Amino acid sequence: MESLTEDTQRSAEAYAERAGSRKAFFTDTSICIGCKACEVACKEWNRNPQDGDLEVLGSSYDNTGALGANTWRHVAFVEQDQDRIEKARESGRKLVSLGMPRVGPPAQAGAAAGAQDGTAPPDTAEFRWLMSSDVCKHCTHAGCLDVCPTGALFRTEYGTVKVQEDICNGCGTCVGGCPFGVIERRDEGIIRAKTERAQSKYAQEIPNEGTANKCTFCYDRLVDGQTPACAQTCPTTSIKFGDREDMVESARQRVAELHQQGMTEARLYGANPNDGVGGTGSIFLLLDEPEVYGLPPDPRVPTKDLPRMYQRAVLAAGGMLAAVGVSFVLGGRR
Repeated sequence: MESLTEDTQRSAEAYAERAGSRKAFFTDTSICIGCKACEVACKEWNRNPQDGDLEVLGSSYDNTGALGANTWRHVAFVEQDQDRIEKARESGRKLVSLGMPRVGPPAQAGAAAGAQDGTAPPDTAEFRWLMSSDVCKHCTHAGCLDVCPTGALFRTEYGTVKVQEDICNGCGTCVGGCPFGVIERRDEGIIRAKTERAQSKYAQEIPNEGTANKCTFCYDRLVDGQTPACAQTCPTTSIKFGDREDMVESARQRVAELHQQGMTEARLYGANPNDGVGGTGSIFLLLDEPEVYGLPPDPRVPTKDLPRMYQRAVLAAGGMLAAVGVSFVLGGRR
């Protein structure tokens, strides 16, 4: 029996082969400055409602907190002290010893060279601020797409996953199907309680209320040959956009460059086609473990085990029927 993912989901590779190259983001967190220009551009282009009241959260210098139905790009702020920086670099050294790409001199020599030519990492030994612009991963094997009962979610000709709001019935099945917790149903009270909204200075219309919402990869821009709004706006080119193969190659070269500078903690996320979702269309360069950025260390599409579950259910049902049959036979003999 083939898995649901293999049997029914129109995969990113199949679309890439038929319609052209698969598109992807490469988000280099090492050069993100936390300006949130990508968040603003995403909201403006897609006309997404505002989240909250713009007050800075108590946990960090952030005012949105996480991805959601109204926030399709979210910039995280992670403060790290000297102890955490050392742990991150030590875990990175272990990854390097397992065969992650590295070129040039050893890490320490590379770091010394960087300090001399003025290209040393822009953090201190005592403190640094990790910033990362998170987005929907547009998985190769997308759990949300697997479980959608209405066909509202579909794979585009660019290998991305998009919601058709006019077909979505708001069942929320896709919410539980996403291993990254990205997709969310847009409820009427997501900004403010209904009784307070009319008097609020943030009062606004909420489009597609009750439907599932997430990043569309700016599909309307792609069909016109334009770059997604977030990548177009990013002032540091932290968010790059292009063919997925090119993005993966660029990401690997960047990791090797950072390793040469002594930043052994640099690693890729989403570039491995053998992970639990078959690789993603949003690739990240991280400077610490994925959990630090709120990402699962080993994402897995929830429909992966369906064939095994079905087989066990069939065997269990067969066993029960056999037991019932035997009981009837033995009862008839008495």
